[in-house]
Amino acid sequence: MFDRVLIANRGEVAVRIARACRELGIESVAVYSTADRDSMHAELADRAVQIGPPAAAQSYLNIPALVAAAETTACEAVHPGWGFLAENAEFARACEDSELAFVGPRPESIEVMGDKVRAKATMREAGVPVVPGSVGEASLEDARDLADEIGLPLLLKASAGGGGKGIRLVNHADELADAFGMAVAEAEASFGHGGMYVEKALEDARHVEIQVLGDGEGGVLTLGERDCSVQRRHQKLVEEAPSPAVDAGLRAEMEAAAARACETLRYRGAGTLEFLLTDEGFYFIEMNTRLQVEHPVTELLTGVDLARAQLRVAAGEGLPAISSSELRGHAIEVRLNAEDPARGFLPAPGTLTRFRPPLGPGVRVDTHAYEGYTIPPFYDSLVGKIIVWAEDRPAAVGRMLRALQELEVEGVPTTRELAMDVMRHESFASGQYTTGFLAEAEDELAALAPVPT
Repeated sequence: MFDRVLIANRGEVAVRIARACRELGIESVAVYSTADRDSMHAELADRAVQIGPPAAAQSYLNIPALVAAAETTACEAVHPGWGFLAENAEFARACEDSELAFVGPRPESIEVMGDKVRAKATMREAGVPVVPGSVGEASLEDARDLADEIGLPLLLKASAGGGGKGIRLVNHADELADAFGMAVAEAEASFGHGGMYVEKALEDARHVEIQVLGDGEGGVLTLGERDCSVQRRHQKLVEEAPSPAVDAGLRAEMEAAAARACETLRYRGAGTLEFLLTDEGFYFIEMNTRLQVEHPVTELLTGVDLARAQLRVAAGEGLPAISSSELRGHAIEVRLNAEDPARGFLPAPGTLTRFRPPLGPGVRVDTHAYEGYTIPPFYDSLVGKIIVWAEDRPAAVGRMLRALQELEVEGVPTTRELAMDVMRHESFASGQYTTGFLAEAEDELAALAPVPT
């Protein structure tokens, strides 16, 4: 096992990794920007190194500075967390070139799965079903031809994309040209590459993902599914496991497909294969080559600590010694974001004048926030995650509602009320919801209702 690991991230994920290191007897080294001088992750780590000014490009995205911080503190490995450089092949390669173990996949795997076009081609070769659409990057004329061939609606998606950026839904042919231009512009601004591909927009679909762990030598452990269908503008808000739409037979099929993909890649570390699930079947949409924000629901169902497993795999200790992904009970996660419902859920940085997370049986809170903490305007708006476990789904829904009612957060607007609305909604309670749930229920959810002017 490693003696010392650099955590190349901030906020809640950096806190999560620091705690995993502490439990494994590993010294952790945090990095922080000047905006994060009073951050919890810098306090919890054994050492902390100031990495640069607030702008992410000059701090958390500064590869030479991060590698130098690891080298000067005699770290043996670098854990990238999620976001920032977690899926950056250049960063993984820079770590390896400096003889630092990268706690994640090989650079080659990141490159293949980070390019959505190459990823789909790899999945086809592995026998994994993919959404009908373009075989490679598509021009506007290609998109028009596909609209005629496979029909509308279509999704235009950035080939280098992620996080909901560079995506446009096209319902009518006369919208295609404008939507294509806007998607290209957003992709170029977000990823430095405006390449697009086209997919059939699957209606009434669910977003279901399979958690995997690979040992880098072809060994793969699948850990069940998570349902991430409660989304707003392609951003996940609520996740649960197991999915109400997946039975044991379908789970086995989806896990087998995920395992084939990972065996093809000789995948190393934690990852997630994301699928759209319809009445006709399931279809691969992308792979996240990192730990996911929603990983705690899988941990609660399987008993596998994914952050610690990542470190063990990177250190050459192999996969957890379990024979199958036996799922126990039901878990739900809600993301608490500092966002203002009255302003279209724009990020709302500011100081938490009161912050009292919920407690009690079956409740877990992953956060870097504390009362008096100032949420900076430079990074994502995540305040923390409320995760609950119970013996069955109705009990888990009830427990989450209780936890959200118990949560006290003041000083900034948050998504707490929206999460409570979701828990109370008939469609969510029944488990019969799709990725269109929030849009369809907008008029019924108080948190989404327009504010009178």
